[in-house]
Amino acid sequence: MTLQPGLSLPALPTTVVWDAAMTAYNFGPGHPMAPERLELTARLAASLGLLDLAHVTLSAPDVADDGELTTVHSPDFVAAVRRASDNPAAADQSYGLGTEDDPAFAGMHEAAARLAGGSLLAATSILDGSAVRAVNFGGGLHHASRNRASGFCVYNDAALAVRKLLDGGVQRVAYIDVDAHHGDGTQSIFWDDARVLTISLHETGMSLFPGTGFANEIGGPEARGSAVNVALPAGTGDAGWLRAFHAVVPQLVGAFAPEVIVSQHGCDSHRLDPLTHLNVSVDGQREAATAVASLAARYCGNRWIATGGGGYHITGVVPRTWSHLIGIAANRPVPLRTPVPEAWRTYVQERYGVDTPESMGDDADVWWRSWEVGFDPNDDIDRTVMATRKEVFPLYGLDPWFD
Repeated sequence: MTLQPGLSLPALPTTVVWDAAMTAYNFGPGHPMAPERLELTARLAASLGLLDLAHVTLSAPDVADDGELTTVHSPDFVAAVRRASDNPAAADQSYGLGTEDDPAFAGMHEAAARLAGGSLLAATSILDGSAVRAVNFGGGLHHASRNRASGFCVYNDAALAVRKLLDGGVQRVAYIDVDAHHGDGTQSIFWDDARVLTISLHETGMSLFPGTGFANEIGGPEARGSAVNVALPAGTGDAGWLRAFHAVVPQLVGAFAPEVIVSQHGCDSHRLDPLTHLNVSVDGQREAATAVASLAARYCGNRWIATGGGGYHITGVVPRTWSHLIGIAANRPVPLRTPVPEAWRTYVQERYGVDTPESMGDDADVWWRSWEVGFDPNDDIDRTVMATRKEVFPLYGLDPWFD
């Protein structure tokens, strides 16, 4: 399938990270973090013609070395991952390894370090100017902290990309996380670093792992306001999710004035996701990615690294959402009414025995009520948004009621 050329859109040099070896990050049969998510995304993006665009470079990641990994992780933790990788039965649970969420498997270190290497490659492409945008849909492992694996995440590739940018001379990085789960690992790594603004829009920790990410989590003593959390009630759909995003993210990104945006696009906020309780559509997720792209264009000279993340409806949701992400990053967005290529649908049917959507969208209404029309104190979402704005906006000279 060939995409219609975006005649009015500039061809922004874009790196897309992909290699079949990335599917070695595999916790075993029945685990939600199925590596098929990645293969199906790459196959769909290729079927849509996104990977054949002249300004898109497909790059295979290297395995990150220990020197790179220890820019955000402790040497003891990396050593523990290596030991568990060599001998899964001896995994040390004090490091979050060998648990139900993060079972140890042979080759785990190399597999996780390869995904980490993908986001390092993305950061390098931004720093050396070979690309202004980069996508690592195999990344976004945002629960991993400095000293512990958590929530299906061993090494925090997004944090590694941010650190690489900082070490490469970037002064300010905004990290935007729209996964249904709180981006707790990335937040903790940069908790007291005023150069990094972490914004997480997620289902409240009252109903979802990891149980954190509330409005009063605003950063360490040397970086007050550097952490921003919007903890949305279970059941939030497109209108509320996008209202919350647009009531918080653009204002703070504008005030912070980042040089590069790094984003995490876990698509487990989708209404069909088996692990979460939000009600967002592919259309809504695409709208959020479009908004991040617009922020990168407005404030960062288009410099943007996008990663994947959660998302556990393997055939119907993840490949479409992340193919949209690739198209948006490459400045060749795929229209929502684009038919899903028949060859891809046939492949999924024959391989997995399931039917997939016929269209790249869910035919959802993504209209949201602008914050400027007024705050409703009786609305759960509005109260959530206001709690975040009251905590953080004054620290940026913004008015929580009007900006």
